[in-house]
Amino acid sequence: MARGARVIGGAQDGARASAARPKTRSRSGGAAVPLDELDRKLLNLMQGSFPIAARPYAHVASLAEIGEPEVMSRVSHLLQARIIRQVTPIFDTRALGYSSMLVAAKVDPTYPHRAARVINEHPGVSHNYLRNHDFNLWFTIATEPDSRLGLEGTLEVLAREAGAESMRQLPTLRLFKIRMDLEMEGGTDALESTVLQSPPAELARQPYDELDIAVIRALQGDMDVTPEPYAAAAAELGMRQERFLEHLAGMQERGLLRRVAAILYHRRAGFSANGMGVWQVPPEQIAKLGPRMAAVRGVSHCYQRPTYADWPYSIFTMAHGRSREECDAVLDAIAASTGISERATLYSSTEFKKIRLLYFTEDFKAWESQHA
Repeated sequence: MARGARVIGGAQDGARASAARPKTRSRSGGAAVPLDELDRKLLNLMQGSFPIAARPYAHVASLAEIGEPEVMSRVSHLLQARIIRQVTPIFDTRALGYSSMLVAAKVDPTYPHRAARVINEHPGVSHNYLRNHDFNLWFTIATEPDSRLGLEGTLEVLAREAGAESMRQLPTLRLFKIRMDLEMEGGTDALESTVLQSPPAELARQPYDELDIAVIRALQGDMDVTPEPYAAAAAELGMRQERFLEHLAGMQERGLLRRVAAILYHRRAGFSANGMGVWQVPPEQIAKLGPRMAAVRGVSHCYQRPTYADWPYSIFTMAHGRSREECDAVLDAIAASTGISERATLYSSTEFKKIRLLYFTEDFKAWESQHA
């Protein structure tokens, strides 16, 4: 690891880390599964090249230079083998008017699963990880546009019911990258490489209507592996598929829909480590260095977040690798290219929850009715 890097909770933290080291839960079926070259190619294509089209698997097949039936057969197998978690639309939370943020909670390090269970009951919690830090439970949460409690009130309820000693709110101040693609074909060199990209649009709430909501409700969640996977949602709404796809493409142009893609089980796909690299970047350099950090292939998310007296890290980069050493290599590459040495890495030891958020359901109001 490069000079200046620090793994929070590691040996450098001495007795404090030892006292706070939590028990972790075992995972069943979490080991990496052997994949052949074509599987890896298809996983890359399914993450980044699944189109809004009548026959999207035919498009993927043309890129892979194989037949459509073989693509669907392999994708079905990868779903059954729990390498692909789901093929699903990815809508933009903020564009839909939902309030969301990353939260770091300090909970009982001996039994963190108890607090995690309480927090996971909220339908807006999409990710929840145990990480090696005094603030040991890190989760993302969203609340509906018409939430009675709002985000602040919801966190007050969760802190109380989970018995959290403290919660630190870490909203996004600036978005540099949000693109969860695991590089399945290349090695560490590919993860360390940079990819030129346009910065993501930072959208406030965008206008949408009842038809947009109906489309989201009909399509969100798992999509079946069929030649025409959009057809069922179109039929549910009584729309011709061509009209449905046109409307969906329009939602993408308006920023409501980011893309449709395969979401992978990281560990089953071979990516057993994820490291949250946090960087102490001088304020005047954030706008310049944020995009450079985001351009690294092995980084899926890159944000500017607020700092505190005891938390000087302003930029967060989520790195994914087949090992901690590979995550370190990705983050070391960032340090070498930016010259930022004041940094730390938080590794996850347990995944308590990871789902795609479902929008415009009754679950949010039901939770508030029970807990407000």
